[in-house]
Amino acid sequence: MKPIVWPEGKRFAFTVFDDTDLSTVDNGPPVYRFLYEHGFRTTKSVWPLQGSDTPAVGGATCQDPHYLRWVYELREQGFEIALHNVTYHSSRRADILAGIEEYKRLFGTYPSIHVNHNDCGDSLYWGEARVSGLNRLFYNLLTRFKKRSFQGHVESSDFFWGDICKQKIKYVRNFVFPHINTLKVCPHIPYFDSHRPYVNYWFASAEGGDVRSFTRTISEQNQDSLEDEGGACIMYTHFGKSFYKHGQLNPRFAELMKRLSRKNGWFVPVSTLLDYLLSVHGHHTISARERHRLETKWLLGKILVGGTS
Repeated sequence: MKPIVWPEGKRFAFTVFDDTDLSTVDNGPPVYRFLYEHGFRTTKSVWPLQGSDTPAVGGATCQDPHYLRWVYELREQGFEIALHNVTYHSSRRADILAGIEEYKRLFGTYPSIHVNHNDCGDSLYWGEARVSGLNRLFYNLLTRFKKRSFQGHVESSDFFWGDICKQKIKYVRNFVFPHINTLKVCPHIPYFDSHRPYVNYWFASAEGGDVRSFTRTISEQNQDSLEDEGGACIMYTHFGKSFYKHGQLNPRFAELMKRLSRKNGWFVPVSTLLDYLLSVHGHHTISARERHRLETKWLLGKILVGGTS
């Protein structure tokens, strides 16, 4: 594909999608204050509802008034607010509908982006449903057949909400790769997959689930490669996982992000970047060959490098 001409004469694009796991008013604001001060505008997901069960991995929700006030401040500063399921555990259809409407009540619109939470049975096309054919068998062997109970796309399930996703949400994340240039690994983002029709457009991300993998992906060498290639990076992370600890930002994270901020990058929220790519590429339905290549590349990355998603 031809190199992308980025807006404003920028040489590359960089953004972050922050899964809200473990996010609180204690560990979140220092990270986002740092991002804001260094010119980054990224995407933070939320849980609009307070769960009724004990979460495997929790964090604050929009029903916490102090947390919600901070999320509103982020939105006013230019950060994007997205969805990470309606709460931190599995939700049935009625609760999902209530959660989507609560998001709209709180923020005025439906979310542009949804990202599946690993602990939710209502996640869409997740677990083994992320991959097809022989790749599904390889995935189940890799995960020892432990990640099979995700039913957000299954019409007969109490967890079904695929039709709502199709109506209300534009983008959903799937594959995460151990490469900084997301666009190089998956050049067709955002794309439609006819085998997974309840999602309007899928996008991929770069591995950064915790502070160690995040800083490994945005190393000095990788930053320079991203710039030289004129690419785009959509980092996947959880800023609640030790980016701010013992009263300070992780020094390596701060050092690398400061360095990145001095480059001529387009630092915009995820949906802004995806909307631009969609305007450049047009609607793209991935072919069987493209799907197989993407799935295989993702599985190989998990085998060789690991990762959390």
